[in-house]
Amino acid sequence: MSWIDIGSVDEVPLRGARLVKTHVGCLAVFRTAEAEIFVASNSCPHKGGPLSEGIVHGQSVTCPLHNWVFDLNTGQAQGADEGRITTYPVRVEEGRILLDADAVTRRSAA
Repeated sequence: MSWIDIGSVDEVPLRGARLVKTHVGCLAVFRTAEAEIFVASNSCPHKGGPLSEGIVHGQSVTCPLHNWVFDLNTGQAQGADEGRITTYPVRVEEGRILLDADAVTRRSAA
């Protein structure tokens, strides 16, 4: 895996998100109340809602437009037969968020 530094954990508010620009578009970086970090696509597949503006609760995010809830581990919409957001491997080292650049490249080719 090839890891790229996308910023400090402290730049993402607890129970919040921020955007990071990549060559495949903007990705949302989420931080839970327990300071866990997740990275996923920013657009809800239902109506395109900006997930970075949604509510982070537990290890999920709720779309601000129509309340679809997504598991940040799997990307699967909860309570819906269809609907998934793309999630990306991420790790934290010495307070820095590292994103798997290879995974971003693979997803853009599909």
